[in-house]
Amino acid sequence: MLRELSIRNFAIIDDLHISFHAGLTILSGETGAGKSIIINAVNLLLGSRAAARLIRTGADSAELEALFDISDDSMAARLMAENGYDPSEGLLIRRIISRGDRHKIFINGRLATMHILGSVTESLASISGQHAHQGLLKEDLHLAILDRFGGLVPLKDRLRQAYQVILPLIRQLKELQDTRDRRDERRDLLEYQKKEIASAGITPGEDEALERERVILKNGEALYRDIHGSLEILYDRQGAVAEQLGEVETRLGKAETIDPDLVRQRKDAVDLKFRIEDMAADLRAYLNNIQIDDRQLEAVEARLDALLRLKRKYGGSLEAVVSRLESIEDELESIENINERIAAAREALAREHDKLASLAISLSDKRVRAALALAGRVEKELSSLCMAKTVFKIEISPIPAENSTDSFLTLDGHCITENGLDRAAFMIAPNVGEELKPLAAIASGGELSRVVLALKALLAENDSVQTIVFDEVDAGIGGGVAEVVGHKLSSLARHHQIVCITHLPQIARFGDHHYRISKDVVSGRTSTRIDPLDDNARIDEIARMLGGMQITPKTLAHAREMVEGHRGPP
Repeated sequence: MLRELSIRNFAIIDDLHISFHAGLTILSGETGAGKSIIINAVNLLLGSRAAARLIRTGADSAELEALFDISDDSMAARLMAENGYDPSEGLLIRRIISRGDRHKIFINGRLATMHILGSVTESLASISGQHAHQGLLKEDLHLAILDRFGGLVPLKDRLRQAYQVILPLIRQLKELQDTRDRRDERRDLLEYQKKEIASAGITPGEDEALERERVILKNGEALYRDIHGSLEILYDRQGAVAEQLGEVETRLGKAETIDPDLVRQRKDAVDLKFRIEDMAADLRAYLNNIQIDDRQLEAVEARLDALLRLKRKYGGSLEAVVSRLESIEDELESIENINERIAAAREALAREHDKLASLAISLSDKRVRAALALAGRVEKELSSLCMAKTVFKIEISPIPAENSTDSFLTLDGHCITENGLDRAAFMIAPNVGEELKPLAAIASGGELSRVVLALKALLAENDSVQTIVFDEVDAGIGGGVAEVVGHKLSSLARHHQIVCITHLPQIARFGDHHYRISKDVVSGRTSTRIDPLDDNARIDEIARMLGGMQITPKTLAHAREMVEGHRGPP
């Protein structure tokens, strides 16, 4: 249930706070005072898209906040727990809309995504306004309403799961058939690629070793010069390092006869001399292996170019090329048994098609029975809403098979979609003697408003939604019909929290709580305000709704009579 609503810097609202209660809450006020803005704010808090144009002129951001009580066994509580929120704390939703389009969502103080917000709030509240009225004219919605009324949503969910299982199998079969159709061409390509890679005789790390060899070959002369010069310094020329170390050894040997403590230094000199000789031998061997061979360099570069072409073609590295060879061999093997794989895929599809068809038939049968029951209940509700002679019917028809692109998504010449085999259309004849016509053909806004209310009332009986907001439920009605609508809303409020925006005193008088929405000009700026009405203020407001700006004692007396008698029979 919605407990608190705060709105700041949103459209013409500066700073607004509303406390809501159980029962029927009435919001009234002059046209343009900001009632629809409040509905827009609630819609945003339930997950609709935000836009920077909604921010109040002169402000950098708008902030919306709503607090909901959450029952422990509700779907919202379960979804909150699944996303790491504690439902025992209630549900506090906060949205910040910024001019830079960097909007933020917080749930119980933690950043959240639009997806999480939408899933958590899906069963919290239902808003029936202009979009609900227009949406009811779309036949796509009629099937969903029928399924909700008939308790068929779990069965439809099972059908959708089966539908999602069969789709990838259909794609797999099509891919196998495409492979079969171009098998020869594909086999030739794979065989060519296999030969190309295999004949290259690739060894792991070969490209890195060849790159090192290429660098050495390109710089052979410089290497020879530097290594030869190093040998000269170390060993080969007169006065080389090895010769000088021999002199050092001799001198330290003489010094050792004087001071035996110099024995370690003499041995170090001997070790250095041997290490220099070993180093010189290694360098001489290296020098003998240096090649200055243009033909070998060309061969290395040609091999590197060949490996580079393979890497570019098959994955970017020699490891990827080898892996591609393995996958080619696997695919060649699979091509050889493509007919067996197609047969297996068809068998799997046939089994899944049987499951899908069985669910679709069961759903269709149940829809026929639910349609009869819903039509009868709608006629009864409309009768209580002063449309006693209305005939209401739900036409269920199969979807033609030509709407499907695959035989596994058809049954007896009809198409199976994720919603089943059926289309549903609400048909109505509001007046005696008229033929049934689609709901969209209703010319009267008042009749459409009552159909919306009737359906809401029926769905509310089994609906987990705790809060229902009605905007424009009074469109096109007045007088006695408005009084009946008010009674219906009051009846709904026994089971749900109802918030109703209305211009009609006949409806407003049934409210358990009443707020007046108005706008004032403060410091040259228009701003919306909302005031809770006590008994006397409520009588004044209903008198205004009855008589406009000129409120007479007679109007006030009439308003008082309406308020005090609102619990009487219709």
